[in-house]
Amino acid sequence: MAVTASLTPAEERKKSYDVNDADKDLENASSNDSASDLVALQIKEEANSAIKYRSCSWQKTAALLFSEYICLAILSFPYSYAILGLVPGLILTIAVAASVLYTSLVLWQFCLRNPQLRDVCDIGQKLFWGSEIAWWLTAAAFLLNNTFIQALHVLVGAKYLNTITDHSECTIVFAVIVTLVCFVLSMPRTFSSMSYFATGSAFFTFIAVLLCIIFAGIQEHPNKYVEGIEPTWRAFPEKGTTFVAAMGAFLNISYTFIGQIALPSFIAEMENPKDFPKALWAITIAEIIIFSLAGSIVYVYVGNEYYTAPAFGSLSTTYKKVAYSFAVPTIIFLGILYASLSARFIFFRIFHNSRHKNEHTLVGWSSWAGILFVTWVLAFIIAEVIPFFSDLLGLMSSVFDSFFGFIFWGMAWINLRQQDYGPGWIKKLAFKEKLGFALNLFLIAVGIFFLTVGTYSVVENIITDFRTDSLSGVFTCASNGQ
Repeated sequence: MAVTASLTPAEERKKSYDVNDADKDLENASSNDSASDLVALQIKEEANSAIKYRSCSWQKTAALLFSEYICLAILSFPYSYAILGLVPGLILTIAVAASVLYTSLVLWQFCLRNPQLRDVCDIGQKLFWGSEIAWWLTAAAFLLNNTFIQALHVLVGAKYLNTITDHSECTIVFAVIVTLVCFVLSMPRTFSSMSYFATGSAFFTFIAVLLCIIFAGIQEHPNKYVEGIEPTWRAFPEKGTTFVAAMGAFLNISYTFIGQIALPSFIAEMENPKDFPKALWAITIAEIIIFSLAGSIVYVYVGNEYYTAPAFGSLSTTYKKVAYSFAVPTIIFLGILYASLSARFIFFRIFHNSRHKNEHTLVGWSSWAGILFVTWVLAFIIAEVIPFFSDLLGLMSSVFDSFFGFIFWGMAWINLRQQDYGPGWIKKLAFKEKLGFALNLFLIAVGIFFLTVGTYSVVENIITDFRTDSLSGVFTCASNGQ
């Protein structure tokens, strides 16, 4: 939210939001006020409002991060470890976690320096020299990414209902039910109010993962067990593993960790953004422990012969239904979280400096509900129409996560150093900073690798699916249960 120190409220209401204008506001205020002072001004401006957005403590932000990262994707790690082998899989898990931690800290520093930026779209515009084209392209990627994640959760919700009821109803009906439930529960307008649901979501997902680990160990045989074929596991990849298969497994690990697209929006609603690293370190430590243990233990017990993604499908029927049921909160909430990111992005642009943004008005609430409804309808259609949904999600991730996971934050580090040192900044860097410069160039290169090689591997998988005729139909009643 842009805040000026010099304009009257009436003048501010007449002023349309633009990142370049907001930068000028910050420059004008910087002679007397720091970026922290602008955050304080934002909080003060909302003090008498019914709906306060700058109201998230670091504990509530941690709850949002836990709900975003402690999700069903954890139970796809046995698949990745089966392809890569346990040792390379664990090494890559730690390496990806470290890179995401580092880039998230750079992102946080960039947001601290620029509190007028409200989401990743504003950041995209600033990083690319204030270009409106960059803003529109980032906005398109942001909304597409969020909507596809919503669609994924519609699909997973229908999969759960099919599994728990033994396909008692047409899958389309289950998808409609999940979509309507998610729409209704998406209504809270601040991250602070969503944090309580986020806490429950993360807690029950942890229980679901823990049960999956325990059940994998105590069950007599994995699901679809074939007499005489016992589970086996490998420390290293099987000889003959293709590059496309290994790349797909690596990208699966990476996609689970990469969630920086949501972080600027979270930071923009924190009471004290300086506390963000507390939440970030907490979730990173938890991720490394839970992802590694869940992936390796379940993989060892179900083996190369019986792994599924998510791993609930490797459990015998009763165990599967019990563990899967504890995952319902995250199936619902994570879709809600990304719907809220899209809705507030659109809502804030429509009602910037309007009373409908901060007050309980019919126009405000009906507009908020309308935006959410459109996002969920689109998510439902995507979930039902696209027959190679998982591969397409991988394609979207390789294209967008290359920027939102790596390229943006390498550029953000460079932008911060340019702000610090001005013209000729490279020559002014200390030795440690030059190492940092090399590291961030490497991260940009990793992003380009995702964009090119990652996209190639996903496209190859899509081609293979078409050749083997393994794709499901459009708007089909057929069960997608495990």
